[in-house]
Amino acid sequence: MDKKLGVAIHGVGDVAFAHAASWLRNPHVQIVSVSSRRRESAQRLIDKYGLACPARDDVDEVLADPRVDIVNISGPNQIHTPLGIAAAQAGKHLLVEKPMAITLDENRALRDAVARAGVKSIVSFVLRWNPLLESLRSLLTAGAIGELLYIEIDYWHGIGPWYSGWEWAHTFKTGGSATLLAGCHALDAVRFLSGREVVEVSAMSNNKKQLYEYDANVVATMKLDDGTIAKSSVLLDADIPYAFNIDLIGTEGSLRDNRLWSKRLLPGQRSWATIPTILPDSGDVHHHPFDAQINHFVDCIRQDHESHCNVADAYRTHELCLAIDRSAAEGGRVVRLPLE
Repeated sequence: MDKKLGVAIHGVGDVAFAHAASWLRNPHVQIVSVSSRRRESAQRLIDKYGLACPARDDVDEVLADPRVDIVNISGPNQIHTPLGIAAAQAGKHLLVEKPMAITLDENRALRDAVARAGVKSIVSFVLRWNPLLESLRSLLTAGAIGELLYIEIDYWHGIGPWYSGWEWAHTFKTGGSATLLAGCHALDAVRFLSGREVVEVSAMSNNKKQLYEYDANVVATMKLDDGTIAKSSVLLDADIPYAFNIDLIGTEGSLRDNRLWSKRLLPGQRSWATIPTILPDSGDVHHHPFDAQINHFVDCIRQDHESHCNVADAYRTHELCLAIDRSAAEGGRVVRLPLE
């Protein structure tokens, strides 16, 4: 495939600027359209990067453009599903920011639309490309800590009215829930690192600061399909620097963030070994490894293979989020997966 793939960016919040920078660094694509509900917003992104493409406010015009091969969907959460479905039906490959859906019906609808259209897709669980998570997955695959018996991954990030997306993030209708808005990264990491699926959840929640229409703080316990137990929490009320905590406990060792305890790999070990890597220790979107994610997606399209983080896979992470929300709403009742 020699022709450059045409990318249309729709939605121009902070993350869209980070996406645009990564698309521009890939030699196999070119940005051919930028659109938003307000054309002047699209123009700001065009001006920042000196793009030679139109600023649009009509999505139908974008989808009808034959130069567009990929639609980058990064607007408010509530547009992700309908625009994703429309893009798939128009035969466009799609990159969708998380969450790709707010309800179970939307989750199913987007999954099914992409499958019917046969287009390539990727959902922006971008921490899968963080060097620490890649290192942890490699160590687990190599058996560095034996068999996993316990996983604990947390997303703690105080998000309040100062946040640029606060207008839509804090409501039920457009934010969804704490798990869908932010905790989904930690829950996706449980699935990604373990390579297993969650079969049971029980969750509790509270909303101490009353800033959100939904409970801002959620903790869930989980059972995986191989018997591994796990815990994950999301704390949006937390007065704490951004934290993405990872604990992986195995039968022959442990991993705590970038620290390794493994007598299998390090005979005679007497203290934690430190893995030299980049941690997921910032909520700043410009810290996220979008280059690696977008390069991977472009390769998937050019080589005609599916991403490990496509819509079909991300469906499972969203289903897990929704199961946790259901359990928390029902006082911690055990909810079994799949929900279908």
